[in-house]
Amino acid sequence: MLFVGQDTSIGNMGYGFSRLDSASRLLDGSSSSDEIRASPRINRQLHSVDHDIAQLTRLQSPQENFSLTRPGKREYPVSVVTMLAGREANLFKRGRFSPGDCRHVLSKYLPVNGPWVVDQMSTRAYVSQFSLDGSLFMAAFQGSQIRIYDVERGWKVRNNILARSFTWTITDAALSPDKRHLVYGSMSPIAHIVNVGSAAKESLANNNEHECLDFTSPEDGGFAFGMFSLKFSTDGREIVAGSNDDDIYVYDLEAKKVSLRTTGHGSDVNTVCFADESGHLIYSGSDDRAIKVWDRRCLRPNGKAAGILKGHLEGITFIDSRGDGRYLISNGKDQAIKLWDIRKMTSKHPYYIYPLHKNPEWDYRWMDYPSQARELKHPYDQSVATYKGHSVLRTLIRCYFSPEYSTGQKYIYTGSHDSCIYIYDLVTGAKVAKLKHHKSTVRDCSWHPSYPMLVSSSWDGDVVKWEARGGGEAPAPANKEILRRRHFY
Repeated sequence: MLFVGQDTSIGNMGYGFSRLDSASRLLDGSSSSDEIRASPRINRQLHSVDHDIAQLTRLQSPQENFSLTRPGKREYPVSVVTMLAGREANLFKRGRFSPGDCRHVLSKYLPVNGPWVVDQMSTRAYVSQFSLDGSLFMAAFQGSQIRIYDVERGWKVRNNILARSFTWTITDAALSPDKRHLVYGSMSPIAHIVNVGSAAKESLANNNEHECLDFTSPEDGGFAFGMFSLKFSTDGREIVAGSNDDDIYVYDLEAKKVSLRTTGHGSDVNTVCFADESGHLIYSGSDDRAIKVWDRRCLRPNGKAAGILKGHLEGITFIDSRGDGRYLISNGKDQAIKLWDIRKMTSKHPYYIYPLHKNPEWDYRWMDYPSQARELKHPYDQSVATYKGHSVLRTLIRCYFSPEYSTGQKYIYTGSHDSCIYIYDLVTGAKVAKLKHHKSTVRDCSWHPSYPMLVSSSWDGDVVKWEARGGGEAPAPANKEILRRRHFY
């Protein structure tokens, strides 16, 4: 119903804004034919995703749907100037932009300018994420250091935390939804949660309280496993975790104990996340090449998954949920991102592990992907779409949907081993931007939830921000490519 409402608003906008047709073109300094050439309609493009998510994306990010029409005239996209004039004239009796209007305006501005250096560290950056409201930014480094920056106060370092009892590196870290707590883990069965408090509890020293979260049980027999993935639930009361002992955990922060543990996969569980705000569904991805969907309402300890999604030819490094309990994307060591619809999952299938005909000694941690494997396809691929162009080597590189508020989740973006950040159009599969600055692998990146700003972190120790247009300071030397070709794999 929400999407239908936005669609109706789009139609009304086209009718109302036709009265501002001539004025807007004069103000924009462009003709209608120029705008048509610059902004082709998605539904006229070839090689698009032929699926429900394509329509949902168009309705959520109506940039391509806003158009002006007059009898006997060709249609062309509504410009920002036209929209501003319509708001000032109060054509729709709202006196403000609707969420769809905001997405239309903001989605025109990709964060591709810059970058501006936020921080430079002497060790590799492994994790970097905005808080849910975008007011804070967290970055975790291999040298045991975690920094939280105050975005609204000029990226001032708000907390400088030294990880305790960590092994090798900080494998994952996450801020709680209320921004009061930070959880981090390493190659150890003990994770830690830190009270980072409010602005009144700023800490540049390491005087924060670190509380241990013990994921072990007597049945482990002293086996020391490590945590690859940690994610908060929407209400902040639980943490879901994936480990290299092939298990999936749910930790209850109020009860201070593991509330669920199940053997989820046949190899390392590299990534886990909650599917939506209900917390009932969990997605997991593993080196066994399978994505599994778990329904906690009917899951017993060491029970079976509700369904399996197959299609990757190599291990899965990261999963990001669209937040609707239906769609997700995954990054794979087969050098591809895949888009999934859980309605296509199977509960039982003998072929979800596909035997690859390749060199069994290949290891993504120090070897390039075999050229003969690049054209292989899974014979039982259940994914909706596949996106290629970036490189997933050396580490568990992450990918995400772009923000709902500012883009309608119409893009997918990812780090890459080739030191770049890639942005793909979800519907067309086009590689719309490739950002160059870093000198080493970009493991993580994060798009601000409200503004056209993207922050990337790399193994070169740099944390930098990309914006839609430059600020007052000079950006760091960088190269960027805005690609207009329409490739879809």
